[in-house]
Amino acid sequence: MSGEFQAVDLIDVMDEAANYNQFLLNEIIRFGGDCRSIIDFGAGNGRFSAALKNLGYDVHAVEPDWRLRERLQRDDVPAYERLQDLGLRQFDYVYSLNVLEHIDDDRAVLDEIYEHLRPGGKLLIYVPAFNVLYSSNDTRVGHVRRYSKHALLSLIRAAGFDISAAAYVDSLGFLVALSFRLIGNRSGNISARAVRVYDSILFPVSRALDRIFGVAIGKNLLVHAVRPGPANEP
Repeated sequence: MSGEFQAVDLIDVMDEAANYNQFLLNEIIRFGGDCRSIIDFGAGNGRFSAALKNLGYDVHAVEPDWRLRERLQRDDVPAYERLQDLGLRQFDYVYSLNVLEHIDDDRAVLDEIYEHLRPGGKLLIYVPAFNVLYSSNDTRVGHVRRYSKHALLSLIRAAGFDISAAAYVDSLGFLVALSFRLIGNRSGNISARAVRVYDSILFPVSRALDRIFGVAIGKNLLVHAVRPGPANEP
C-alpha cells in the first residue's frame, strides 16, 4: 500500500452513507471495549479516526496517500505513511476498513500489524467479499481481490492471530453488487445520490437480513481477531 490513491472522490462520496458509517463506527467501538490506543490502518479521509479522536481515543492513522494524510493532520490525528514509521510502539487495537484488498502482499501487512499489537491486543478487519462480485467499481478503486471467509480467516491465522468472530455483512448488498457487476456502468463510478438512497432505504433492511443470511452471504466480510497472550503482558 503505497503512493497516491486513485479514487479519492469515491472515498469522499461514502461520507453520504450515514447509516453505513455509523454501523462501522459502532462495530469499532463495540469490539474495542476498553482499548484506548488505536491504529487506523488505511485511514482514508479520516472519517473514523476523527470521530474516535473526538470521543477521547488515542488514535494514530496510517495512510500512504499524502493528500489524505494532510487531511488527517488538519483534524489533529497523528498520521504516518507506513506502519514502520510508528517505530517499536505497540497498541491496544488495530482496525482496517476496506484496505487489505488493495495490497498485493496482504500477509506481510498482517505480520506487521501483529508486531504493532500488544499481546492480547485486538484486530478488526473489514473487506469486500466474494470474487464473483468483482466489478468495474473494484477496478476503479484499485482492488487486487475480494475475499471469501475461508481465505481471509486462513490468512489472519497464518499471521498468528486467534479468530474471535467472523461474518458476512450486507446480505442485500450482495444482490445489488452482483447486479452492478452484470449491468452497471463501465466507469465504476457511484453517484452520491445512489449512495444516499441505498444507505437510507436498503442498508437498514440488509442489516436486519444479516441476522439470517450473514453466516453465508454478504457484500462485505467482518472479522474480529486477537493477538494471543495475556492482556497485561508488557
